[in-house]
Amino acid sequence: MNATLRSLSIVIPAFDEAQRLPTSLGRVLSWLDEVGADAEVIVVDDGSRDATLEVARGLAQAEPRLKVVTLGTNRGKGAAVRLGVETSTRDYVLLCDADLSTPIEEVLHLAEAIDGGADIAIGSRDVADSRIERHQPWYREAMGRTFNRIVQAVAMPGIRDTQCGFKLFRSEAASRCFSRMTIERFAFDVEVLYIARRLGYTIAEVGVRWINDERTTVDPIRDASRMLLDVVRIRYRQRGVGSDLG
Repeated sequence: MNATLRSLSIVIPAFDEAQRLPTSLGRVLSWLDEVGADAEVIVVDDGSRDATLEVARGLAQAEPRLKVVTLGTNRGKGAAVRLGVETSTRDYVLLCDADLSTPIEEVLHLAEAIDGGADIAIGSRDVADSRIERHQPWYREAMGRTFNRIVQAVAMPGIRDTQCGFKLFRSEAASRCFSRMTIERFAFDVEVLYIARRLGYTIAEVGVRWINDERTTVDPIRDASRMLLDVVRIRYRQRGVGSDLG
C-alpha cells in the first residue's frame, strides 16, 4: 500500500454544507474502505448558519474515523483548514472540498508525486493531464484565468492553478506553513504555497479530475476583489519567511 494511505488525515472545511455533507462523507469513507486506507477524516465547521455542525456530529457518533471541530463563528475557509491541520495526527494531510469537485480517489495521483520526492502535491485544473468533466460558467473561468496570471506574476511563478481545493502535504510541511499563514479567506492557498516555497519545500502540480458543482458560496465579484488585495499583500506579510527557519 502507498505510504500516504497508511497514515492520512483528510481535512474537509465546511460552511453551510448540511445537505451535501452526508453524501460526500459517505463517498470518502466508502473509498477508504475499498482501498484499506488508515485515515482520519476531520470536518471543520466554519461557523455555518445551517445544521452543518449537528449533521457532522451525528455522523461522527457512528464513525470513529470521523472527527468534528468548529470555529464557532464564520472566519473563512483558510481559518477552517488551518484548524483542521492543527487537529490532524497523521503523517500526511489531504485538503479536500466538501463538494468533492475533485473525487477523493485522485489522492493517489498526488501521492505518486509525494513518493517521487515532493513535499506538497497540489491538484491542478490547468496542466496537461488535468481532466475537467464539467466546466464552470464562462465568466468564472475567465476570472480564474486572470487571477492565476496575477498570482504567477506577484507570488507563485510556475504554478498554474493555486485554487483547486485538493492538496496533499507531508505533515511537517503542513504544520510549518499553516502556522505562518495570515490570510483566513479564499487567497489562503496562495499564501500557504508562497510560504512553502520560501521555506524550501518542493511543490508538485498534478493534473486531476474536476467536476464543477454550481452550488458555490463564492461571490464572483466581492470575493475576487478581496482575493486580489490579499495576493498583493502576501509578499509584504511574509517578507521574513525563509530567514526564520524555526
